[in-house]
Amino acid sequence: MGEEQAGEAVPVAQRGSWTSFLKAIASMSGDLSSLTAPPFILSPVSLTEYPAYWCERPELFAAIADAKTSEERALAVLRWFISTLKGQYTTRNESVGSEKKPLNPALGELFYGCWPDKDGRGQTRLLTEQVSHHPPITAYVIENESKGVKLVGHNAQKTSFSTGSIIVKQIGHAVLTVKLPTGGEEQYLLTLPRLRIDGLWYGAPYIELTESSYIVGGGFVGVIEYKGKGYFSGKSHSFKATLTPRPGHGGSATKEIVVEGTWHQNSKFTSGGHGQFHDVSMPNEIVTATGGEAGGEMGSMETRKLWELVAKGIREGDFELAQREKSRIENEMRQRRKDEAASGVPWALKHFTPLANDSVYEELSKNTKIAPPTEDAYVFQENWPESLK
Repeated sequence: MGEEQAGEAVPVAQRGSWTSFLKAIASMSGDLSSLTAPPFILSPVSLTEYPAYWCERPELFAAIADAKTSEERALAVLRWFISTLKGQYTTRNESVGSEKKPLNPALGELFYGCWPDKDGRGQTRLLTEQVSHHPPITAYVIENESKGVKLVGHNAQKTSFSTGSIIVKQIGHAVLTVKLPTGGEEQYLLTLPRLRIDGLWYGAPYIELTESSYIVGGGFVGVIEYKGKGYFSGKSHSFKATLTPRPGHGGSATKEIVVEGTWHQNSKFTSGGHGQFHDVSMPNEIVTATGGEAGGEMGSMETRKLWELVAKGIREGDFELAQREKSRIENEMRQRRKDEAASGVPWALKHFTPLANDSVYEELSKNTKIAPPTEDAYVFQENWPESLK
């Protein structure tokens, strides 16, 4: 690599700040989340909105409830999950040429949204809340009530720098609950993949998924192995998913099912089935943002209201406006935390209650390689705003 190639994707006016940013990353030994990124690499979207990527193909989320057997449901859960990855991890690279750093949410930040009923799939609704600032944790619930499918989870990130890449360990998990026609329900535990952000040298970051994540439930253990493009070989965004029956867990299936392909394009069965498994070439469905106030308008802590001017500055290239408004918001939030500390009254969460140990996680992670053996959780209080009831 020649020196002239470094930062070639960075706007000329921003190359000095990008170089300083890379040096700061390389010199830090701990978590990188506190670093301030140069304005051109910022996304106009807060992390509080990111749970919407779980459901930008709402027909696949709804289809989980239509499966007739435990094996069909396990495959439907896997198909839906794999189909969420493109939106979560490649859409910004495809639309604007590189990965962008999302805005760090403020404690108590909120986002509400929905996907309308189409072709009998039912309405799907979304609620997210920033439940912690240090460490930053986002809790969310996605529900299609008419179909009886509900996802509740939380997500945090711990970032570090290694051999020219940013490594993001995603902390947290989600639990998917499916109501059955018999009146019972099945639950699935979903863990999160680890990310590697490459392309920093050029100033054009992109995400690759690494290691493994799990889907456990309905009598099956699903292991998804991510294999990205290496220096000398491999294909970007490749994966191999293996679905194995759990003896003694109620499932009647005995065969192992294997699916392979690229999560941002398509995949097929390579064992235990035939033909195509998933295909995300069709356009995704962007969430419709909904105001959570009594009159349907957005409140001051709703993400699109809170970051409105910052987002405007980023989208229009007015980085001075973006930085000024971003600093104002961050200073206001710091002062709010100081005031709370002085009064001895901590910030009260609006929609979630913390739980020290998640019994569903603990039970479903048994006899797997999922670590740690237990995790905390955030319990949704079932208090949807009127606009989403």
